[in-house]
Amino acid sequence: MTSALEKVLAHPDVRRLSHSLADHPAARIDAPEPVRRASVAVILRLGHHEALELLLIKRAEFAGDPWSGHVALPGGRREDADISPTATAVRETLEETAIDLTRDGSLIGALDELQPRSAILPPITIAPFVFVTKSDVQMVLSDEVADAFWVPLASLTDPQSVREIEMELLSGAQRVRSFGYGTHEIWGLTERILSRLLHVLDGGAIAN
Repeated sequence: MTSALEKVLAHPDVRRLSHSLADHPAARIDAPEPVRRASVAVILRLGHHEALELLLIKRAEFAGDPWSGHVALPGGRREDADISPTATAVRETLEETAIDLTRDGSLIGALDELQPRSAILPPITIAPFVFVTKSDVQMVLSDEVADAFWVPLASLTDPQSVREIEMELLSGAQRVRSFGYGTHEIWGLTERILSRLLHVLDGGAIAN
């Protein structure tokens, strides 16, 4: 009998994504101290009609947090006890959503590391890792997460979902690229990571 994870790993889009990630190894940033390191988990599952869905979270709002209230991927800063960047993504996902990627997930690859483009934001290097998980995986959200939801990947490939919006940033009003999904705007580092993911899934090299 095919397991739930084996089923998603056998999905044509997952197989294509896995092969493309293997063909284009993720670029690493050799950042000097005091640049912090963080990892995020790009988590896919089979949703309705066996179409791929992506997990996004909405961060809770905290004073002084530059990413407060943003739509994001599960993840966070690396801790001394983390044995690898992948371990950071797994630990943070477990802490934020109660999804245990060591038990209910499978790593299929990594995307290029990236850093914030704004000099006002804290210096940090982020490593995105792509996982698949079971369709019926359950979540329990931590106090750091206000909401979590699954987004059909097909909705992000719709040209009408991509737009420019004006955001009030620490540096002032600025127009930024965004994926629109329902009432959510997916922009900044998360938009850049998802754009790379979609480019890889489309069979190309990882986009900058």
